[in-house]
Amino acid sequence: MLKRMIVMLCVVGAVFAALAWFVNFRAGMIRQAMASLADPPQTVSTTAAVLSDWQSGLTAIGTFRAVNGADLSLQQSGIVDSIHFESGKDVAAGDVLVDLRKEDDVAKLQSLQATADGFAITLRRDQGQLKINAVSQATVDNDVVNQRNALALVAQQQALVDQKTLKAPFAGRLGVRQVDVGQYLTAGTTIVTLQALDRLYVDFTLPQRAVDQVKVGQEVAARIDAFPGRTFNGVVQAFNSKVDQTSRNVQIRAIFDNTDRKLLPGMFARIDVTIGHATSYVTLPQTAIVYNTYGDSVFLAVKSDAPGKEGMVARQTFIKTGATRGDQVAVISGLDRGATVVTAGQIKLRNGSLLKVDNSIPVANDPNPVPADQ
Repeated sequence: MLKRMIVMLCVVGAVFAALAWFVNFRAGMIRQAMASLADPPQTVSTTAAVLSDWQSGLTAIGTFRAVNGADLSLQQSGIVDSIHFESGKDVAAGDVLVDLRKEDDVAKLQSLQATADGFAITLRRDQGQLKINAVSQATVDNDVVNQRNALALVAQQQALVDQKTLKAPFAGRLGVRQVDVGQYLTAGTTIVTLQALDRLYVDFTLPQRAVDQVKVGQEVAARIDAFPGRTFNGVVQAFNSKVDQTSRNVQIRAIFDNTDRKLLPGMFARIDVTIGHATSYVTLPQTAIVYNTYGDSVFLAVKSDAPGKEGMVARQTFIKTGATRGDQVAVISGLDRGATVVTAGQIKLRNGSLLKVDNSIPVANDPNPVPADQ
């Protein structure tokens, strides 16, 4: 009997041992399954929140134009007789550029001048005769009228002759010649462009709020695609006397010295106008900001303090953003200097997500980006 009870106890113990092993085995399987269902680390790029000097400003698009610039033409029609300039050369004010054929006009001028000289002789003779009462005062008065009329016709013809000669109205650089010797020109046909290049204007527009932020005499900077990495400095010269009723923008004119003549009329320029006083802000690439209607936020990469989680995890924090410049945005509050901020990959993150940092691909973070030529 005792022996049978011992056997039964051994059997019961074996059963309980098997049950315990089975329970532990299933628990291990469940833990492994749960671990396999956990979120894998998310690959992101990061940057440090740094304090940068910040100067608020406005950016506009403008076009250079010469202080003095004109497409030169003649008031009279005719055939080109001679050309006295070369394309692209500098000329002084008053230099002769083009002559039209004017033999007929000169001959007519000489005829009118001879007539005027004849009236002058008649006037002098009659004035002498008047002294001895050989002619009347009415005859002398008629001679004066005839001479004045003849001189007026001479001046009129001289003006027509002069209009067949093109002279430089101011000093500057000529463009490309548009006519040839022997060509018939109608009045108003462009012969060549003349541009004074020592100083240039830039006309640009800014929102109407800039009327109180930008002053005459204030410095502006121009960036031009033709000269990457270089800025040209000028000063605000004038404001338009009215605001455009459609766009509510005001036209502003700045003037630039161009002593090296690198700038040319018609060039496209990006105009930077500084406003306010310089300060310092924590700056981030704009790609780091998660914009929402209920507030802007960023994800920080912090060390995990949760059991079973090692490495970096994401923590969302709300911030207040300020002005932007190029690829950067100023953070007014909510972020400490030196914090590690996620700059790419935020769309797949939530609080506590494991992170895998990969900064092999740089994020755009240029305060003055320039589009690449394609």
